Amino acid sequence: MARKRESPEVNAGSMADIAFLLLIFFLVTTTIDADKGIMVQLPPWSDEPPDPTQLNERNVFSVLINANDDLLVRGEPADIDLLRDRAKEFILNPQGRPDLSEKPTKAIISLKNDRGTQYDLYIEVYNELKAAYDELWEEQSQKMYGTSYEDLPTDNKKAVRAVIPLVLSEAEPTDFGDE
Repeated sequence: MARKRESPEVNAGSMADIAFLLLIFFLVTTTIDADKGIMVQLPPWSDEPPDPTQLNERNVFSVLINANDDLLVRGEPADIDLLRDRAKEFILNPQGRPDLSEKPTKAIISLKNDRGTQYDLYIEVYNELKAAYDELWEEQSQKMYGTSYEDLPTDNKKAVRAVIPLVLSEAEPTDFGDE
């Protein structure tokens, strides 16, 4: 009589425990990158209505991104590749032109977008405007201290920013297609 051969069984009772421990291990050790956003210091909250000070049009560099993702600088179509250089020229006004800011301490860059504007374009425009200030601070740091802006102590950085203050005003977005 032939004996039927039995196949050996694998004890899988502890497999669930091992899988659970591995799951816990990976949950604990995995990091999830969170979006940091744009680092902007907001002005302090005030219940008082804003001062209706009339700004000199000459000192305002208005940048608008409409719902069609068209970039308008001071009411005229513009190319994003030239935005940084135009902003730097506006702030410094090296030729003393009457259509650019009187001086860097009076220059205001106003950024306004439409609710239909693509977020990527908004970030790209914001980065170009911030980069203009970064480059101006670097140039001013080299003039004043002969060293890179990043290597300056805090007091010297404040002195550079006093000469060229960052004034980037963001207006409330308009509804889709209002501009």
